[in-house]
Amino acid sequence: MIFKRVGLGRPYPDHGLTSQAWAALPPRQIRLDELVTTKDTLRLDALLDEDSTFYGDLFAHVVEWQGEYYLEDGLHRALRAALQQRNVLHARVHSVAG
Repeated sequence: MIFKRVGLGRPYPDHGLTSQAWAALPPRQIRLDELVTTKDTLRLDALLDEDSTFYGDLFAHVVEWQGEYYLEDGLHRALRAALQQRNVLHARVHSVAG
């Protein structure tokens, strides 16, 4: 299995981070098998598009909440890493208290 679990939706409280606030977080490596997805569907055209990260953040966004790592944004990046047989993803991680 690629991910720890496939989830549907965000179980954690709204963190209110803006794109600028996410950009201020330093990226770090997260193992794919520690991630819980917040989406259960994928657009294949976006996965295969080489320019899919051109306008967005280069790093995935992960929310740490109650000991779990939730992949909020970057499902396509994570799957692309798995297809390239990498088991880690560079992501910006925000910890939510509670």
